[in-house]
Amino acid sequence: MTKLLVIMGSGETTPTMIKPHRQFFAALRDGDRAALLDTPYGFQLNADEISARAVGYFAHSVGRAVDVVSWRTTPAPGLDRERALAALRGANWIFAGPGSPTYALRQWRDTELPSLLVQAEVLVFASAAALTLGSHTIPVYEIYKAGADPAWEAGLNLFEQLTGIPAVVIPHYDNAEGGHHDTRFCYLGEPRLARLERELPDDTVIIGIDEHTALVCDLEARTATVLGNGHLTLRHRTRTRTYPTGTVLPLEERKGTFLSLLVEEGHLLNADGTDGQVGGADGDGVAGGGRARGGPGRGIAAGGGAAKSVPAAEVAAGSGAAGSRAAGSGAATLRDAADEAEARFSTALAERDVDGCVAAVLELEQAITDWSADTLTSDSGEHAHGLLRGMIVRLGALAGAADPTPLLTPLVDALIGLREKAREQRDWAAADRVRDALTAASIELRDTPDGPVWLRTS
Repeated sequence: MTKLLVIMGSGETTPTMIKPHRQFFAALRDGDRAALLDTPYGFQLNADEISARAVGYFAHSVGRAVDVVSWRTTPAPGLDRERALAALRGANWIFAGPGSPTYALRQWRDTELPSLLVQAEVLVFASAAALTLGSHTIPVYEIYKAGADPAWEAGLNLFEQLTGIPAVVIPHYDNAEGGHHDTRFCYLGEPRLARLERELPDDTVIIGIDEHTALVCDLEARTATVLGNGHLTLRHRTRTRTYPTGTVLPLEERKGTFLSLLVEEGHLLNADGTDGQVGGADGDGVAGGGRARGGPGRGIAAGGGAAKSVPAAEVAAGSGAAGSRAAGSGAATLRDAADEAEARFSTALAERDVDGCVAAVLELEQAITDWSADTLTSDSGEHAHGLLRGMIVRLGALAGAADPTPLLTPLVDALIGLREKAREQRDWAAADRVRDALTAASIELRDTPDGPVWLRTS
């Protein structure tokens, strides 16, 4: 039976999640098998490439070998099906991630897979796969890309099966790719989510997980820990409570659901049990004394009900999974890493610091490599490559603007020698012609008691 359920909002194969992944693997024993289930993206023509990048990420960045279990379409009875089922039965760690939640559900529903998934000791579902865990699932592609009317699809309901809590899971909760249009809540936006939320059963809570953030449910310790760069949001009937990284929530079925953390006797409770405020869908609610985070409906809560918030480095979800930022760069996205490198390059360029410029270029190139396994579709890669190309061009211009003094010194010293000889011969006209020639070349001569000195004036 699953002991550790990990739900990631995004970034499952990026530098931000390297350290958490290592901690999840630490819950296993030597020799335990790890399986990557390729179903959510199995319909894509580059499915093999996605699998290879993920396997490479876990091998090179996390340090664990992961086997791909292929279930791209529901296999007919036979050898291939039995091989896949045997691989999943023998896996102690199962991972599924990006793609289409509804496609995955079509391949998993009415098969042996759901019952096998909850047997893995560590179950890690991210992005599209995370959407399938709840009682209801958002058909993201159909609504956001194809214009289908907002409507729920039935989920696998594994979250309630494992925790006893009826819930809908929404990753990419703080998505901002839309710029001026609302793509929060996994590309739904507030109007669509509010419409869908009214159709949920009264006892069902929405669990929103920000990008590059994980909710780690220790099913033995009955705790849920928030890790990563963002926040966890509990939402019910447009009322929200937001928990920062490092928060530990109880998984006891007090009043049956997470709703006991969100609302108690009609009021939101702060960590100390006093009445707090709750953010509405379009309000900036503040709970536990925290200031509301940017974006509609995002109130920071220090904790609620029996929840406690502790420093991220001290958080453990029973298995040793700590709530801390990933190893490596502190940048939350490749775009952030690229912008930081470009800023350092610009500073070095202004100071004519060639070594600093080269270091910034190499830093950005490494960041692009580190983030190459990211499966999130965005323009971050194009943005980073554009900055890298621009930095190289500017570095070339800096090489052309290198200090010419070492090259000029032999020539200028020779001309000064000719001028001194002309002065000794009292050939003032010749001496002046040498000075005028140097002045025209932006070189100023200064006669001192120790002899003439020169400097460049531009």
